[in-house]
Amino acid sequence: MTHKLIIGIVGLGYVGLPLAQLFINKGHKVYGIDSDQNKISLLKKNTSYLADFSNEQINELFTNDLFSVSTSYHYLSKVDAIIFCVPTPLNNLDEPDLQYVKGAIEAALPFLKKEQLLVLESSTYPGTTEEEIVPLVQGKGWEVGKDIFVAYSPERINPGQKVHKLEDIPKIVGGETKLCTNYAKEIYESVFNKVINVSSSKVAEVSKLVENAQRLINISFMNELAILCDKLDVNIWEVIEACSTKPFGFTPYFPGPGVGGHCIPVDPIYLSWKAKHHGVNLSFIQAAKKINDNMPAFIVEKVTKHLLKPINKSKILIIGVAYKKDVNDIRESSAIQIFKLLDDLGIDVTYHDPHVPELSLGSVQQESLVLTEENIKIQDCVLILTDHNSVDYQNIIDHSNLVIDTRNVTSRYNQLDNVILL
Repeated sequence: MTHKLIIGIVGLGYVGLPLAQLFINKGHKVYGIDSDQNKISLLKKNTSYLADFSNEQINELFTNDLFSVSTSYHYLSKVDAIIFCVPTPLNNLDEPDLQYVKGAIEAALPFLKKEQLLVLESSTYPGTTEEEIVPLVQGKGWEVGKDIFVAYSPERINPGQKVHKLEDIPKIVGGETKLCTNYAKEIYESVFNKVINVSSSKVAEVSKLVENAQRLINISFMNELAILCDKLDVNIWEVIEACSTKPFGFTPYFPGPGVGGHCIPVDPIYLSWKAKHHGVNLSFIQAAKKINDNMPAFIVEKVTKHLLKPINKSKILIIGVAYKKDVNDIRESSAIQIFKLLDDLGIDVTYHDPHVPELSLGSVQQESLVLTEENIKIQDCVLILTDHNSVDYQNIIDHSNLVIDTRNVTSRYNQLDNVILL
């Protein structure tokens, strides 16, 4: 595609904003829509709300008049393609919650025009595009694949990592018709280096869920082995390192305090939910979820077992409350669950996280503690839950009474006998 496009992106979070940047960097015009007025205000002030997106990068988006942002959907009448990147969480019954997808589509409907492409990137159960989006568009009297085009293309971004550039991650597209697929491929090929067509939106939807289900299952297996190795007095990290010397047949996965975030704990449940509607029980996913859900309690048990003071007189400093390193996202974070469990025991809990300056957990309102020598020394235990790269771990090791490391990050430093690994 040689001509420049006009793209609408609905949802300017960890998926939508980098995607907007990608299109803008290729010279396309982007209208960014988000229902969160605070995000729009911050963007207009050239201020980032994502840990791995700098203020300078925000400023660059607005150069050359290629980026406009708003809470209003009326801009979508000007665009060639609309890409929806909105949250798809679980409700309190652990069932798919599509309120943001449906709300975004319905808000866009009055401004749609013929020959536009609509693409959903949000992770969701198979059939969502066909069953939820297509009927809404057909309600305008339009034929999909002729009057308007609809496709699904799963986001594959990995927040916080710098190894793989977004444009280098292969892009999967599956449309409701062959024309829909080809149109989506044409749009994405203008910014991605490799675009892969699949036969339908359902195939694309399932592919994303399988990717994350596999990861949940493998990490949960390692978490279960970590519990066993703790009972056997065996170093699980050494076991994994030994296994990794085999040049075939073994892929290393690593344990931790519990998988968190917006994808891995959630996406497999979307797949499992859909499977149950077809009489299939995905037992591996259910077992993995149970193991993952139990990890925070195991970590708390391990901590309390090694405290030298009575529990209600102990002070614990948590390192990292984000769900993974180098991001500021605390959604589904196991660290938050562990914080609450420790607090419920009457322990004096504080935290340090370079990417989460403030934390609000019900009655608990805290700011990230500065890692001074004194602030470390007064703790009965420093509990490492998220291995942010910018943390001075040698400082923690040198001045702590006790360190419990659930990420094996201290293995890269000079260790004392005050460090206990998961």
